[in-house]
Amino acid sequence: MIKLIASDMDGTLLNKQMQISSENISAIKEAQAKGIEFLVATGRAPSESQGILAKAGLHTGFINLNGAMVFNTAGKLIVNEPIPKEESFKINKLLKDSGFYFEIVGADHVYSDSRLRRIANFSDLLVDLNKKLTFKKAVSFAAGSDEIMKIKYVPDFKDLLKKPSFEVMKFIAFHPDGPKVFNHIREEIKKIGDLIVTASSSTNIEINNIKAQKGIALMDYAKLQGYQPNEVMAIGDNLNDESMIQMAGIGVAMENAAPEIKKIANFITKTNNENGVAYAIRHFCK
Repeated sequence: MIKLIASDMDGTLLNKQMQISSENISAIKEAQAKGIEFLVATGRAPSESQGILAKAGLHTGFINLNGAMVFNTAGKLIVNEPIPKEESFKINKLLKDSGFYFEIVGADHVYSDSRLRRIANFSDLLVDLNKKLTFKKAVSFAAGSDEIMKIKYVPDFKDLLKKPSFEVMKFIAFHPDGPKVFNHIREEIKKIGDLIVTASSSTNIEINNIKAQKGIALMDYAKLQGYQPNEVMAIGDNLNDESMIQMAGIGVAMENAAPEIKKIANFITKTNNENGVAYAIRHFCK
């Protein structure tokens, strides 16, 4: 019997309008009414994710930033795994020297050094998640989106990193041409230290402390709650979901998931635009 469900957000729980459908909301509430705990597991920062769930009328726990921060359903921070200072400076220099647009994610905010490049890259993400959307329409949507307005802009990341109290929870770098352009960066990151590189879409890579993985965070959370691995279901679509789909008793891939994720899943549900999360919940939690 499933007692804990963890779901990714982008490409999974969120549809092409970047919203949680009424069908998904209903299915989650049905599961919760049966005593099943629902946990959001996302690469997003707390400020980017928690408001969306609250707006949908959902009360859940959160695995944020791929597992760098974990909050229980009471909103208490129970895991905090930042990237060490020395490594943060090295990653910042590496990404700058490579010419990639990237953002730094702290505990409270996402930081960018270019509003124009932020809009362009968020538009690339929208197009990647919805192939029927034109880039022009995506830019129009992105320019007025909360995803753009809520971000903090800084002149130079070095000044941010120099602040003694500032902790980097994640770096996220973007390129519209897909995974191959990141191969060099992946190899260089391996040389820096105990870090892990994943992705939440084909146009980005995400860099975390090696301890910050969705699967590790999910299994630790399940253990704290007294759940066995076979009582846990994980739903996702991309490479930063790999660890939790492998480690959960039931790993569910979206129909729109990356081929690597479909290959390791126990079950393939419908797409994120066809209420795939709701379909999976109702299939396994009858």
